[in-house]
Amino acid sequence: MTEQHGDSDVDYRFLLANERTFLAWMRTALALIAGGVALDQFVVVAGARDLVTVLGIFAIVLGGIVAVLGTIQWRRADRAMRSAQPMNSSTTVVILGVIVALFALTIALLLSVG
Repeated sequence: MTEQHGDSDVDYRFLLANERTFLAWMRTALALIAGGVALDQFVVVAGARDLVTVLGIFAIVLGGIVAVLGTIQWRRADRAMRSAQPMNSSTTVVILGVIVALFALTIALLLSVG
């Protein structure tokens, strides 16, 4: 089963897989935003209140960035499938993974000190 789009047939399974990937990006974005709010509201570290607030704001902003990047990635994949073009490789996921890992390490160090 395929859907007709433009000059090429697109297998609906690929369109749905792309949509599931997009939704995973949105879940990640929402988790970062909720985590940032929780960090700011519920984490108390003696002498580091301002740092905790900054980390909370960083998580919220990162969540917004992830939402935008997920939308861009979804659109790129959708256009490539509909035009029967290959997907260009992207370093977005690697960069985002490194940022999230560094953020987690920072929070772990902060909590171990406090």
